[in-house]
Amino acid sequence: MTLNMLVGRFRRETDDIVSIELVDADGHPLPAFSAGSHIDVHIGNGLVRQYSLCNSPAETNRYVIGVLKDPKSRGGSVALHDMLAEGLRLRIGEPRNLFPLDETADRSLLFAGGIGITPMLAMAERLRMLGRPFELHYWGRSLSRMAFLNHIAASDFKDDVRIHCDDAPEDQRVVPDDVLPDPEPGSHVYVCGPQGFIDRVLERARMRGWPESRLHKEYFGSAVSDPADDGAFTIRIAHTGAIVPVKPGQSVVAALAEHGIELPVSCEQGVCGTCLTRIVDGIPDHRDSYLTDDEREANTLFLPCCSRAKSECLVIDIR
Repeated sequence: MTLNMLVGRFRRETDDIVSIELVDADGHPLPAFSAGSHIDVHIGNGLVRQYSLCNSPAETNRYVIGVLKDPKSRGGSVALHDMLAEGLRLRIGEPRNLFPLDETADRSLLFAGGIGITPMLAMAERLRMLGRPFELHYWGRSLSRMAFLNHIAASDFKDDVRIHCDDAPEDQRVVPDDVLPDPEPGSHVYVCGPQGFIDRVLERARMRGWPESRLHKEYFGSAVSDPADDGAFTIRIAHTGAIVPVKPGQSVVAALAEHGIELPVSCEQGVCGTCLTRIVDGIPDHRDSYLTDDEREANTLFLPCCSRAKSECLVIDIR
């Protein structure tokens, strides 16, 4: 289900990040959401992009998102920045949560890198409301490039936030290793930001003995692969036997569409899980940021928007 929204107001947080307040076009209350949720924003020309909600889940009159203008993106963020104006009409999907907060945790450690601060703000609001202990560590290259600092400074949870800048004097720099403790009973770690940042935090957490069940991550994009590795292969539809060739550099989703087979897609980067598909036979080349390590090792699921095949043929189950 999609919702018709208006841009109520927007604010330039930094040179390349804008916060956008969305309200219902007819003034109705909005569907409730939980901390960690995101929405699909329909930008036009078939572009659909996901943005985390960063306001308090207690609010029902608005959704707030933060959008980084990334010139290396596939056009969504740039288009949204360029078209932005108060009163602009947008269609969005209802909130979904692939990065849920455990509200019963004895303590939550929130690690945000860059634009990864957005879902953490909603988590901080919720944890503060519940009276649950937490720490929010926010890293950025410099203060001038870090969004929502004024919001944090004026918030009820400001004393639970630590700001870390890469351009601080060397003897004052803090890296995730410095503030990540050994596992504590009932504690959970949440991390969001660039892939390198997330991978570093999770690697250090695992080295310290944190169990996977208490490590939570959300990527904003999958790893960039080398096009030279994108060889041709074939897809076979299990229940019909239909054969679909996939060209070098072509996604499975695009190849299927050429043959009249439409899969539901959203992010097209292997992040959201919308196109998750079951594998009957063959070995996939996983390039997503959605599946767990155990799911990848099992090779029974893959994300056809970005992943490919190591075997000559993948047999998939779609209806």
